[in-house]
Amino acid sequence: MSDSSSIHDSPPSPAINVGDSETTVANDSDSNAKCQTAIQSLSSIVTTTDIPSSISLLLDDDSVSAAISTLLLRPDSGSGDNNLCRWLYDTFQSSEQSLQLLVLRFVPMIAGLYLSRVPLRQPQAGFEAVLLALYAHETTSRAGQALTVNIPDLSHPSIYHESKGPTKNNSTCLNIAVISSTLDPHGTVRSTRRARIVGVALELYCSKISRMPRESKLNFCESCEKWAGQNGETEQSRAVIPTLSDDSWREEENVAMGGRSERDSGRIPLPWELLHPILRILGHCLLGKKDTEVSEAANKACQSLYLRSLHDINPKAILATGSLLRLREMALDPKNQVDHTDISNDAVLSV
Repeated sequence: MSDSSSIHDSPPSPAINVGDSETTVANDSDSNAKCQTAIQSLSSIVTTTDIPSSISLLLDDDSVSAAISTLLLRPDSGSGDNNLCRWLYDTFQSSEQSLQLLVLRFVPMIAGLYLSRVPLRQPQAGFEAVLLALYAHETTSRAGQALTVNIPDLSHPSIYHESKGPTKNNSTCLNIAVISSTLDPHGTVRSTRRARIVGVALELYCSKISRMPRESKLNFCESCEKWAGQNGETEQSRAVIPTLSDDSWREEENVAMGGRSERDSGRIPLPWELLHPILRILGHCLLGKKDTEVSEAANKACQSLYLRSLHDINPKAILATGSLLRLREMALDPKNQVDHTDISNDAVLSV
């Protein structure tokens, strides 16, 4: 066969869409421009350490994280004219995923400082702007819809079991659990909305927690201990026990104005819309990737929240926190450290 024949018989080369290639290059260029702009802006705010030239390095840079944390811990860090809060807000609004992860890395500290300072009645427009940006992002991405999950119903037979009871005719009957209720757009933070807005920000953090550095998780566990109060107890008896009502924020603020002990200075009301995402994050820290320090910190936070729920006489919180502690005990039990997929030598027949 001649060479010309072999050329004609070979499969045609794939067509290259020039338009798609140009669009990809343009998108990459725009993304790099946003990242470099964010890095340059951060360099003018954080002057105590060198800022890496790459966003991927910036997320895990301990020195930069420590410098930003130091700025956030300042008494006036949450004000409306704070440069760091403005940078966090603008960076998250850029819609660049790598930049949004960088902002989410500091959500535990922002939420912790914000909620702990509420009783002080000082302006926190900067923190509120960042939290509202996270809330608006989640509202838009979910179109305001609730997040639900279907819980298996053992009354229906499956490929794994046969139902002992009478079989229901309605095969579409599902047990639906609501993980996060519907979202209404909010442009301001009020006392009745505060827990929901912060809770949604924590839900967004939870959705990206596998990509968060360990220091961020440790900061979150530390905040949980402060929110619960030391050992879930207070030095002074309270005339009003915080409940899950919207007025609990006002009750807690009234107690704060009357006097608050140093060991109880970070204690906040914990309605379910705030406690639920907290426990989801702690569950990941307890039972997720093996990290002894993170697991121990999460365990201490769960113990504090468990004692707090006992103090508040909150059955739902008692069950949830107690279940997490029990799961950790089961995970650490040597009897449960068995890999049932391994083939035992006893099951091997020797001829």
